[in-house]
Formats: sequence, C-alpha cells, structure tokens
Amino acid sequence: MRAVLASVEYGSGMTLHPAENRGYRELYLTGRQAEKRLGRLAPAFDGTPAREPLDKAADSIARLLDELGPLTARHDLHGRVAAQGSGATLGTVRGAVLDRFLERNQALRLAVDDLEHVTTLLGYLASVSETRGDMKLPEFCRSWERRLRRQVNAVRKAAIELGGDPDGAVEPLDDSPAGRAAHRVGWSVGTVGEWTDRQLARRKRP
Repeated sequence: MRAVLASVEYGSGMTLHPAENRGYRELYLTGRQAEKRLGRLAPAFDGTPAREPLDKAADSIARLLDELGPLTARHDLHGRVAAQGSGATLGTVRGAVLDRFLERNQALRLAVDDLEHVTTLLGYLASVSETRGDMKLPEFCRSWERRLRRQVNAVRKAAIELGGDPDGAVEPLDDSPAGRAAHRVGWSVGTVGEWTDRQLARRKRP
C-alpha cells in the first residue's frame, strides 16, 4: 500500500515509484557518461588487450540506453535530452580534461568503477520495479545486469594484467604535450603529499 501511495502518477495512467523515477534518470545520466568516457578511453589502449573490452563496454551501454527509452516512455519518463545530454557532457569533460592527469593504470581501473556503478544500478532498479508487480522493466534490467557483469569482468581483467608492465602502467594516459604536462602536475602534487606525510610520521616517532 505504501508503494502505491508513494507512486508517481502520470498522464498515461501508468505509475512509477519515486525510487524508480530517480533511479532510471540516474541510469540515463551515468550510463551515457560512462559510455562517452569509455569510448574516449579506448583509443588510448589501442594495440593492448584493454582496447576490445573497452569498445565492447561502450557499445553495450549505448544499446542499453537505446532499448531502455521505449520502456520508460510507457511510464512517461524520458531521459534523452536532459539526463543523457548531461551525462554525455560530463563524460566528454571528464575524458578531455580530468583524465589527462591520470596514469594509464588509474584510468583503466576507474573505468571498472564506471561500469560497476551502472551494473549495480541495474540490479537495484530491477528489485525496485518488482515491488509494484512490473514484469518488463525487471526482466530488462536483470538481463542487462548479467551482460554488463561480463563487461566489468573483462575490463577488470585487463586492468589487472596491466600491472605486468609497470613502466607502461604509470605512463600518462594522454601522450600529447598537454597530457604529459598535466601528468607532471599530478605527479608533483603526489610527491609533495608523500614528503609531507613522511615528515609528519617522523615527528610522531618517539
């Protein structure tokens, strides 16, 4: 009864719980963000075992969002313009600016986190949609959760295997002059932080 009373009613006569409404909009936003970022990340790993799983993961998320659209539209929930547009912008900004400060190993491990977030969100939304007796949305979410779980494992494996080449793992993700400059800034900040922690630790010694 509480779920029904808390549901959001739309002109179509169909209902979504507020948790679904917010959750699916989050899926549109973070899914598009992950898809754009992974797509930008993949070329940096061209010629390595990481390239293929990154490409596949980006393509999978794009298909997921395309197939989700008609299902949520039945509930008068649309995420293409605002939510997905914001996600695409965030993914582009993150890939073009923030990732320049990262080493290759850091960027690939963060890609695992992006995929894991989307995958976990799908499982959560499947459970929420089941509480009001929906059949299509939970089936859709669980199917994609299983498919993306394989993508998570593949990218995680590639990230772990990158440790077999320590020199390559700490190379800057962006090999351009701007990328190398950003990498040096990040390295310098880390060096200062390491020095500060070492001095504080020495002062605490008896």
